[in-house]
Amino acid sequence: MILAVSDTGPIIHLDEIDALDLLSVVDQLLVPQTVYEELEEGSVPSTLESLDYDLVTADTKGFDEALDPGETAALAVASEHSGVLLTDDLEARDAAEDHDIEVHGSVGVIILAYHQGHIEKPRAIELMCSVECKTASVLEL
Repeated sequence: MILAVSDTGPIIHLDEIDALDLLSVVDQLLVPQTVYEELEEGSVPSTLESLDYDLVTADTKGFDEALDPGETAALAVASEHSGVLLTDDLEARDAAEDHDIEVHGSVGVIILAYHQGHIEKPRAIELMCSVECKTASVLEL
């Protein structure tokens, strides 16, 4: 059983490439309240409402305050529930590894969807390239 906790990044990035439904590859998806509030600031992707997820609160005491609140909350929930952290943030990945938490990003979700047979190889490659292109365009700003 795969229990995953998402921070804001993968939800936004998968939504940008019309692949948010791929988050259904995990057996249980937890979204910290803080992450949901961050999404509300921009606008919660309408496709998120069609996913099966649990909105949870996080006890962030003892976690890296250098991370943004959503990343810290996701890290705390992943630690508490022994879940996989879904993040595209490098600092959050490092913090997860420091806490022995398995971590994957948007590309990892796409790869898992491919391995589980939810998408074909050409579609997986297309989606991974789309994520990389979106990331590269942001870095050029």
